[in-house]
Amino acid sequence: MRCKIVGAPVQDGAGRMGCEMGPSALRTAGLAEVLSGLGHTVEDMGAVQPMPARRVVHGNLALKALPEISAWTSAIAAAAYAASEDAMPIFLGGDHSISAGTVSGLARRAAEAGRPLFVLWLDAHPDFHTLDTTASGNLHGVPLAYASGQPGFSGYFPDLPAAVDPKRICTMGLRSVDPAERSALNEAGVTVHDMRAIDEHGIAPLLRAFLARVSDEDGLLHVSLDVDFLDPSIAPAVGTTVPGGATFREAHLVMEMLSDSGLVSSLDLVELNPFLDERGRTATLMVDLTASLMGRRIMDRPTRSHSGSF
Repeated sequence: MRCKIVGAPVQDGAGRMGCEMGPSALRTAGLAEVLSGLGHTVEDMGAVQPMPARRVVHGNLALKALPEISAWTSAIAAAAYAASEDAMPIFLGGDHSISAGTVSGLARRAAEAGRPLFVLWLDAHPDFHTLDTTASGNLHGVPLAYASGQPGFSGYFPDLPAAVDPKRICTMGLRSVDPAERSALNEAGVTVHDMRAIDEHGIAPLLRAFLARVSDEDGLLHVSLDVDFLDPSIAPAVGTTVPGGATFREAHLVMEMLSDSGLVSSLDLVELNPFLDERGRTATLMVDLTASLMGRRIMDRPTRSHSGSF
């Protein structure tokens, strides 16, 4: 497969500094080399540059960096649309606000191809706030609402050429959901699998049912993997740690099932903050998970000693 790596070093959407170093950390952890070793053709497109920010004023005074995130969204959407023409794009964040651009650009590409875009959102948070409902004002909490056409973004974020149908979105691993988001998710018809559902039913049958829907509709599947989907005991390099996340094996199982499905057409790797990492531990895990998604099997995975990269 041909893969294009696209850096999106955005940290304006998060509550603390450091995410802009995420793309560099993932590259340093050997992402391109691992993909090449699996037989994929890899082209690194470098870093997206934001559009010039325009003055944007909103009634929610808590909003932070709205002009900057709007400008980033325009640039990332254009980059996602271009990269997806002839390759599988892998977007390196940056905070999760990059997905306002990646998902909207990919939705435009899917609409032109006459195929539905599905989104698998692997995250402790649904990021389904609107500009009106976010209390923190951190805009990494709004991308999924924006890309699925929820109200309140017009005039502030770029106009959407195509929106993702919320009924084609599956959020998995949730364990921190605000009341406004909970109501909006229910009303929109998003599939929600929080950690309790995973504990009760297991992650495999929940994911299998969603993948069957993608296959039945001949859909394209975008996967957005936030570091905080993972339990902070195995992935500490994130500014929004929430205990009780996916285990090492649950995360790899998800990636292996996605690989087996052959349905994934694009990927986000977001919210990696190397400043909070432990000797590259989280960056290495994110690369390993990407390798599982891209075809590495357990029999191929090298053993690490306790004195190794961790």
